[in-house]
Amino acid sequence: MRFKSGLLIGIFGLIIVSLGGWSFAIGISILIYFALLELFKMAENTGIKPATKTTLFSSVLIILSTYLEVNGIIEKEISNAILPIASIIICTWLLFQPKPGKISDIATSIFGLFYLGLLPSYWIKLREIENLFNSSEYTGTILANSKYFSGLSVTLIACLLIVSSDIGSYFIGKKYGKRSLSSISPGKTIEGLLGGISCSILTGILFATLFKWDNSILIGISFGIVVSLMGLVGDLIESMMKRDAKFKDSGNLLPGHGGILDRIDSFIFTPSLIYFTILILDTLKIF
Repeated sequence: MRFKSGLLIGIFGLIIVSLGGWSFAIGISILIYFALLELFKMAENTGIKPATKTTLFSSVLIILSTYLEVNGIIEKEISNAILPIASIIICTWLLFQPKPGKISDIATSIFGLFYLGLLPSYWIKLREIENLFNSSEYTGTILANSKYFSGLSVTLIACLLIVSSDIGSYFIGKKYGKRSLSSISPGKTIEGLLGGISCSILTGILFATLFKWDNSILIGISFGIVVSLMGLVGDLIESMMKRDAKFKDSGNLLPGHGGILDRIDSFIFTPSLIYFTILILDTLKIF
């Protein structure tokens, strides 16, 4: 059952990444919706009462508005306004409940908006990155020097790096792991971390070379380190929340795999760092 569930998850991810467009944006929105429900269920188990419906709606709105923004359908200022406006609405909603909200209620709601709204929206920006580089404001060299640079190639590579890092961490940690990395997740070791980073770097160099990107070794190393470390942070953050809520898994929607949040925790912090790494490397004319 675990293998079948994992295979279906992988196929679903590959399909929506390959399709791009609205299919990708809606697919991300669906994952975010269920992941937020799991996050708030864990929070409620600790006595916190977040503004669930408002945050759910706002997070999905951030994802969809990001797609509209990068495709030039709405102005950037409109998309950027959703996070602060939604935060104000959430605080106001909690203020006027029969039992006014606590600091923890506000903090959890705003965190949910950022954690599963703003951060995952960068997957949309990565997948549609050609639109940024085709804009009149763009002065970099990626499109001119890298024939095979595209939103599809970058998104697929980012996903593959996360998977290769997870695989490397698991097998190398299982065979050679001796020194615990964090008390939050005792199963993770320093040796596993180094194994994950190494596998991620090698995968990054391989695909950067196959796609004929300039400075493929430097780009592969940069992407590999960023993706592996951010995947680890995402994993540990979710483990910390589950421990606090006394949950083994974030949910049971995926047989053998737990919840949606259990499967996407490594994918949450990654896209924003990859996106800005690309912009920095491009500004430095490294591509």
